[in-house]
Amino acid sequence: MKWLPGIALAAAAALLSWGIHALIPAVPLLTAAVALGIIVAQIPALRPALGGPLKAGLGVASKKFMRLGVVLLGLKLSLVDILGLGWISIAMIVVIVLLTFVGTIGLGRAFKLPGHQPLLIATGFSICGASAIGAMSGVVRAKDEETATPVALVTLCGTLAIAVLPLLWHPLGLSNEQFGQWVGASVHDVGQVVATAQIAGPAALAVAIVVKLTRVVLLAPMVATVAGIERRKHSAAVALAEATGGTAPDAGARPPIVPLFVLGFLAAVVVRTVLPVPDAVLEVADWMQTALLAMALFGLGSAVRLRELVLTGWRALLVGLLSWVLIAGLAWAVVVYV
Repeated sequence: MKWLPGIALAAAAALLSWGIHALIPAVPLLTAAVALGIIVAQIPALRPALGGPLKAGLGVASKKFMRLGVVLLGLKLSLVDILGLGWISIAMIVVIVLLTFVGTIGLGRAFKLPGHQPLLIATGFSICGASAIGAMSGVVRAKDEETATPVALVTLCGTLAIAVLPLLWHPLGLSNEQFGQWVGASVHDVGQVVATAQIAGPAALAVAIVVKLTRVVLLAPMVATVAGIERRKHSAAVALAEATGGTAPDAGARPPIVPLFVLGFLAAVVVRTVLPVPDAVLEVADWMQTALLAMALFGLGSAVRLRELVLTGWRALLVGLLSWVLIAGLAWAVVVYV
């Protein structure tokens, strides 16, 4: 039961995040959870506990709870609503996600970011923020320090979007619906999308959510593709070790063809699409999904060390800002010209 103290702290943080969101609706609950984790991680007196008795529970929250939350996220998605956007809009959303994903990986490599950071930043900025980073980090088995920086960056830029995009709404000459499309196609976290788009009215909010959830659907094929690549790399490393007499990688480290939580996510999408799921069930699932992701994102945030990020992470910060500009620019061009 060594994980209980960390789980209890994550649950308390999720409850506090809910309170902050209730008092200040403009602050998305999940953004508040990440921010609380980051704040706690900067308190020197708490660091021994975070690295000691709380570590196991926070690890369970950031990994296992994240995957369960992603599965339940699928119940928010109805393929009928997504198809209602039309094939051209769907194709353009896919193009925006792919260009941002590939472009951000290219930026990360150009700035020589270490390890899996380019991949994780690309995943978070192109698909669905810190939730996507957590899902992808589990597939590539990224270290906590590799995950922490992308989580901090996507939280920072998503929070900036809540303030910056509304200021550009009228100067760019966007209608209410166009603004909703722009927000849904460019802002990272679902809660941040809601906080940004709601100022333009219910119609803008509705289209923003559908566009955003269309991006979320792409999490499954992205993660499955990366898992396949990692699996081939593992097999190649084993074959090389056998041929040269070297040490073979751990067989248990071989990624599955398709991660189990991705299959669960897709199954939830299918259930929501083809079955008349009662509203009460959807409400309970939404509450559970929010609670699980809030606890998971607090756990991820607790691994962020801002001092190290400021001193050594300026390249990652620049990559994150450029990626944010890239996706916002691509989304604006599609909304205006397509």
